[in-house]
Amino acid sequence: MNKAPFLYRFGKFLLTPLFKFYFNPTIIGKENIPEDGSILIVGNHVNFFDQFHAVISTKRFITYMAKKEYFDSAKTCWFFKGTGCIPVNRSIHDEDAKGQALEVLKSGNALGLFPEGTRNKTDAFLLPFKFGAVSMAQKTDSYLVPFGITGDYKFRSKNLMVRFGKPFKVNDMSLEEANDKLYKTVEKLMKQNLKETKTS
Repeated sequence: MNKAPFLYRFGKFLLTPLFKFYFNPTIIGKENIPEDGSILIVGNHVNFFDQFHAVISTKRFITYMAKKEYFDSAKTCWFFKGTGCIPVNRSIHDEDAKGQALEVLKSGNALGLFPEGTRNKTDAFLLPFKFGAVSMAQKTDSYLVPFGITGDYKFRSKNLMVRFGKPFKVNDMSLEEANDKLYKTVEKLMKQNLKETKTS
């Protein structure tokens, strides 16, 4: 299993209690994250902190894909390099980034990405999913672990919730079918969160 870089391990140890105290997230279904084998942890993206829910929900090291701009800035480069992220040039079809991500999965490790491709700053409930996640899952026979995040990133939030769904493989599905299933699963998880938040 791929060992986490020092900054990832140190940051997780230091920031997990702070993150939990400050944002007060409700995390449901973390037992659905497999303890070994190649997996893609994928869900909706609304805030920079979205990735931390998965990080604090499993002992596994999750390699994240992040936009190249973070690596070009001296203010953020140290963090993203130090935590083992893969830079992605979103202006092109970045084959180098894709190759690195596939190697993570072929080695039986965990990869985290957001199939919307960017943070959702629109009024849409969920942006269309790009095909990268299901394509890589198909090529490496990896499990897709869907999650849905809803709520506000505020101090001691009363509605911030993340829900992990059951992992599944692409198997004999076409990429269109797999992507549609992933989209609808994430959408369902988000709606479950909202329903639970309203009744609590």
